Amino acid sequence: MELHAREVNEDVRELGELLGEIIRAQRSESAFDIVEQIRTAAIDYRRGDAENRAAIDEALDGLEPEEQDVVARAFTTYFELINLAEERQRVREIREGSQDGTLDDSVRAAVEELAERDLDAETVERVLDDVLIQPTFTAHPTEARRKTVKAKLRSVSSHLERLDEVRLTRDEQADVERDLEAEVTSLWQTAQVRERRPDVTDEALNVQWYLENVLFEVISEVYDALERAVDDEFDEAVDVPKLYEFRSWAGSDRDGNPFVTPEVTEETLDRQQSAAVPLYRDRLKTLSGVLSQDGDQIDTGERFDERLAEHRERLPAVAETARERYPDEPYRQLLKLMRERVLRVDDVRPGGYEDESEFLEDIEVVAESLRANGADVIAESHVDPLYRTVDTFGFSLASLDLRDHRAKHTNAIAEAVERDGIDYESMDEDERVEFLTEAVLQDETVVDLADREDLSDEAARVLRRFEKTAEWQRDYGVDAIDTYAISWCEEPSHVLEVLFLADQAGIVDLPGYCGLDVVPLLESKYALDGARRIMGTLFENEAYQQALEARNGVQEIMLGYSDSNKENGFLAANWSLFRNQRRLAAITDDYDVEMRLFHGRGGSISRGGGPMNDAMLALPNETVSGQIKFTEQGETISEKYANRRIAERNLEQMLDAQIRARHNAMENPVEEVPEAWTEAMETAAEAAREEYVDLLESEGFVDFFDTITPITVIENLNLGSRPASRSEERDVDDLRAIPWVFSWTQARCILPGWYSLATGIEAYLDSGGDIETLREMYDEWLFFQTTLDNAALALARSEMEIAERYADLAPDDLRGAFFPRIREEYEGAVELVKTITDRDSLLRREWLAENLDRRNPYVDPLNLLQVRLLDQSHLTEAEERTLRLTVQGVAAGMKNTG
Repeated sequence: MELHAREVNEDVRELGELLGEIIRAQRSESAFDIVEQIRTAAIDYRRGDAENRAAIDEALDGLEPEEQDVVARAFTTYFELINLAEERQRVREIREGSQDGTLDDSVRAAVEELAERDLDAETVERVLDDVLIQPTFTAHPTEARRKTVKAKLRSVSSHLERLDEVRLTRDEQADVERDLEAEVTSLWQTAQVRERRPDVTDEALNVQWYLENVLFEVISEVYDALERAVDDEFDEAVDVPKLYEFRSWAGSDRDGNPFVTPEVTEETLDRQQSAAVPLYRDRLKTLSGVLSQDGDQIDTGERFDERLAEHRERLPAVAETARERYPDEPYRQLLKLMRERVLRVDDVRPGGYEDESEFLEDIEVVAESLRANGADVIAESHVDPLYRTVDTFGFSLASLDLRDHRAKHTNAIAEAVERDGIDYESMDEDERVEFLTEAVLQDETVVDLADREDLSDEAARVLRRFEKTAEWQRDYGVDAIDTYAISWCEEPSHVLEVLFLADQAGIVDLPGYCGLDVVPLLESKYALDGARRIMGTLFENEAYQQALEARNGVQEIMLGYSDSNKENGFLAANWSLFRNQRRLAAITDDYDVEMRLFHGRGGSISRGGGPMNDAMLALPNETVSGQIKFTEQGETISEKYANRRIAERNLEQMLDAQIRARHNAMENPVEEVPEAWTEAMETAAEAAREEYVDLLESEGFVDFFDTITPITVIENLNLGSRPASRSEERDVDDLRAIPWVFSWTQARCILPGWYSLATGIEAYLDSGGDIETLREMYDEWLFFQTTLDNAALALARSEMEIAERYADLAPDDLRGAFFPRIREEYEGAVELVKTITDRDSLLRREWLAENLDRRNPYVDPLNLLQVRLLDQSHLTEAEERTLRLTVQGVAAGMKNTG
């Protein structure tokens, strides 16, 4: 059976032609000719039909400001459309692979592998019981597109889907094509660049859209696919537990963002609950249309009848209405009462569900009754999906994580206790640990959080946040906001400070109750190297032991990929993270604590990006407890979760990887890494780190970076609510990881994703190592394979010829000092990667190479135009707007910002 009516090349061609027609109609024939001249010149060079880019340069040099705007807008819009064509192709491949049974990384593939290993149903259940996957959406400013633009693109996507998947009459097809033209015309006429910076509420609403409109709809389908596969492969029943939980930082991550106030967090909690309630109301209403069984023909069962009686007693007026409307339909009566209880969750009226566990029990009772009456298929089709949805999203859609910088807590406590004559600031680390421990264990509070007089604004905000958190947990449930991450955590006291403040707020009442997971974020070399000192001190601390016991013995530890890379470079950061994960596993194992790693991954390779399933499989066995948490950021969220089929596929791939990884870890709790491999990585990583740090600390490097990248444009691009730098200082340490990576990506020199890789590997070879060992490592060690493949992707997306144009913007002395060094490192890395992987090209996946080939001729003109604008000392307002638009366009073309 043919599933699709189109192919990717057809979509690309027709969308390109449609855009050309719109440029003619909206601007002029001459404007179209200019764009076409530049496009064909760029293609000619990439195909080898032209010796250089002189034709492109000549065309760009002759442009007036208005024509520059047309060119920038044309190529930016082209990429927005082509991204949709490629998204559609990905959907085709998913559907066709599902139809043919050829999809890799699917839950069926994972279950089949377990069956092939002769596992019994009980063992499979044990594997699944350990698994919990927690994607955590952040509001980090890496989404370059406006919300309005994204909405128009989603509309274009739906038109492409209809043309591809629906058998249309000629008139119907003409209607869709007309609507498609109208939407692309509107897109062309819409401003691409934001005129204002999005606020925190905008970011929280963005995350909420994906939760409401995509994930809420597809989560039950993933469970359904897993249960169907399990039923097919195992004769005995396998109970599938809760496997996913979505979390968010949008509206609650205070670190570096002064606009995340308690009011914003409360609005986010309230809005998410208000969004969940009508979603469940509608599901129950639909279910009521299905469960029309005649009570005289079935026996609903004792448990169902008891539940119905309880609800009638709780809501007698509603029960009477239900009896009158559905006199002989018991299921509908209960569903009417359940619907009313859901509506009262965020209502002043009494009788609402206290928490989702009550709601889940009602759904379970209905399913149980249906199965007892031979209606298993109805339960499977209509009731079980609702159970899975409620179990995943609760009444909060996504639980919020709080986060702030460790110094804020230290300073707030110092100010608050100073009023009682306690000099916390002058205490050493041991004294602070002792003071905080005794304060948490004693019954009386030390600090009145409501008394914030005579405190600095920052200290008052910290105390108020903890006071409000206790209130939020009472109003929205503990699960709605139950995690507190501490950025730049470097001492045990930094963790105990949060526990202390939570205790003063009543969130913690030891022994026995702790309403927060306190999560150290280890991101500096000092913190990672001192992991045993930090975590060992905590695990031996009486107060913290009691808190851990109250949290079921699970310690969440967050690893910072972004700043680790910016501090150490690509290879050293990856090795440090791998090595320190194993050390953390050993520490938690020594203290009999279950560890849940929280991976602070970004979208780019240098910030921990890359295929998520590959990354999960490459984790050290010792760290794979089954529970895993990771950040989802910026354009990665849109790419993975905007389309329902792609979202479902991503969730399946995560589950496939986690099931395989957990079973592998159960079979091989300690990953045996040959000593020769470890020594190779130690030697290479240390040399790579030295070279990377030396580059960044070389005199003039910051000025070089400032001159050759559009960093100042990016800082003013209104990408997100958070400032691009931590202070007004201009240095690499102060610059946030996202604009650091974004800037290099724009200049087509993705230095954070590969710099010093060649130096590191050459150091290993010079010390007596050999290529054959490296090839063996690549073939047999997933960590090394994933690391090298990710570097290869960053290398493949870098373009030294284009990067050289950016380097020409620097003064001669800075250019001479740095660019030849960077180019040499790049060329060395390319050759070594090809040699180690035994490939003729950098990329292992053919479709990635095709993707780059399709994009490069269209990114080049945007880069070359951007360089011209950056080289001008004074820009008109129109030229400034065009420059910002080139940044948007290159980001769309590279499908990555930071």
